[in-house]
Amino acid sequence: MSLTYPFDPTGQEMKSDVTDEDLDRSFIAHFEVSAAHAVAASTTGVHAAVTDNGEQQEITTEITNPAVPRNITATAGGTGTDIKAIQVIVEGTNFLDAVISETLPVFTVDTPGTVEGSKAFKTVTKATIPAHDGTGATTAIGWGDKLGLPYKRGIMSCIDAFLDKAKEGTAPTLAVDATNIESNTINLDSALDGTKVDAFLVI
Repeated sequence: MSLTYPFDPTGQEMKSDVTDEDLDRSFIAHFEVSAAHAVAASTTGVHAAVTDNGEQQEITTEITNPAVPRNITATAGGTGTDIKAIQVIVEGTNFLDAVISETLPVFTVDTPGTVEGSKAFKTVTKATIPAHDGTGATTAIGWGDKLGLPYKRGIMSCIDAFLDKAKEGTAPTLAVDATNIESNTINLDSALDGTKVDAFLVI
């Protein structure tokens, strides 16, 4: 029997009872977001509604960043018939302060509503809003319920998640990416409400 059975610290591997069949070691990570930072989703959290002026608008001022990395939303409002099937482009930085951008999903023509991005932005530096079909339309920029994770993983799972110390009855949705940290997110089944989030992840 190997002196390193059942764990070989030099290779971070778990030894098995089968020759040449060792397993990678995993760890349980406690991911938490404080109540002050786990505020509810807000359609205007990043920037208040901007009224269409017939031209593309680049918003770079009066921007409020989420308290922690979160996905970004865009909300079309105002006169419904003036809303065009446009796509808002968001620029900013990720958890590692690297520059990122995302083209949000397309609005439904003539229909007020919110579209959600999938990347977690630590900061938003610019939102580009193409022109709508009429100046009665508005576009607001906010944040959603997806929280950015501080890990880049191709595979990751969640053992349990808690909101305000209450265990979630349905497992959260995880998005993973081994290359881009902004594409690693967790979305609890319950909407965030300004209470503490705890999740136990297999890393």
